Amino acid sequence: MKILQLCCKPPRPTVDGGCIAMDNISSSLLKLGHELKIISIATHKHPFKPEEIEKSYIDQTNFEAVFVNTKINLVDAFSALVTADSYNISRFFSADFDLHLMRLLKREKFDFVHLESLFMTPYINTIRRCSKAKIVLRSHNLEYMIWKRMAESSGNPAKKVYLSLLANQLKKYEINVIQHLDGIAAISHKDAAKYKAIGNAPVATIPFGVDIENYTPVYDGFVKNPNFFHLGSMDWKPNLEGISWMLNSVWTETQFNNKLVLAGRKMPNWVTNNTHRVENVGEVSNAQEFITSNGILVVPLLSAGGIRIKIIEGMALGKTIISTSIGAEGINYTNGKDIIIANNKDEFINAFERVLNNPQMTVEIGKNARCLIETSFNNDLLAKQLIDFYQSLLS
Repeated sequence: MKILQLCCKPPRPTVDGGCIAMDNISSSLLKLGHELKIISIATHKHPFKPEEIEKSYIDQTNFEAVFVNTKINLVDAFSALVTADSYNISRFFSADFDLHLMRLLKREKFDFVHLESLFMTPYINTIRRCSKAKIVLRSHNLEYMIWKRMAESSGNPAKKVYLSLLANQLKKYEINVIQHLDGIAAISHKDAAKYKAIGNAPVATIPFGVDIENYTPVYDGFVKNPNFFHLGSMDWKPNLEGISWMLNSVWTETQFNNKLVLAGRKMPNWVTNNTHRVENVGEVSNAQEFITSNGILVVPLLSAGGIRIKIIEGMALGKTIISTSIGAEGINYTNGKDIIIANNKDEFINAFERVLNNPQMTVEIGKNARCLIETSFNNDLLAKQLIDFYQSLLS
């Protein structure tokens, strides 16, 4: 099978969860023996760095990138509000990328064009004009739900109105665009159900997975280093919102002496201002080493969708995780067995105290979490499910 993968940012180097999710698809398709071509958008935030990518990978995928300026332009953003266009999406359309794609599709034939996220859907018309390939959207999130939840959780009336407007624009766009797809590979059963409710395109649930052999679990991490930690890019609004809430509404109410360690790209300095027992380590060079060397992973997300990749990776590494139910969406967990769910200040404080009073319990939860990943989020199995879905669309 010959597949063209269109990415909204370079999947390598894998600097965040979205990159890891895209790269796992690429690696799995190559591993199964399919012919793969990758074209990616490159941005100021996510530049193309061929010098940091294995030459064998570039050769196998004929990896190319086209720079697109996705920086927010206030005039364009305001115009989008007036015209009811989704500025979140239109920022990713580029005439240069479109021309590059058009030339490729006229030169080569593909069985499938695999769109990584909603941000690549503005190129559907070009694909239809220039190719007979089936078009599949790999949905990382149901995008409008993120903005809707951010609007609902905002305490600022003006911000709430603005975010609600963005959410409604995105919802209208998503409802319209999925009518032009041949299939949707949703990342969670919950997202799949929502897509089925608003469109007629065939939908399969293909969650994010990991290569199990690349994750060596350490079950006594909290026993050896009894701290709490969070890992996530702070230029993604739901992460920033969740950490702000955790620091201002939850952490200040705790009485124990254990630290909260915060890591991730664009970590602002204010997270340690006037806040005791918080350490800001910024961006880390090796996420797995950071996760393994720390204690309990905290995921206080209040607005998101899809599956949180860091939770999957944390579970694969045998960590106990305390998360909101929104943060743990898409994972068939059992609360108290393979994860601890907390949705408000009191529940988080109770969860903190629970693990502090029984550190041995974290070993058992970590072992159960690892078992869950081995059975439900194994990349080899998920890649075969994706190919089976492709085959069903051809027939």
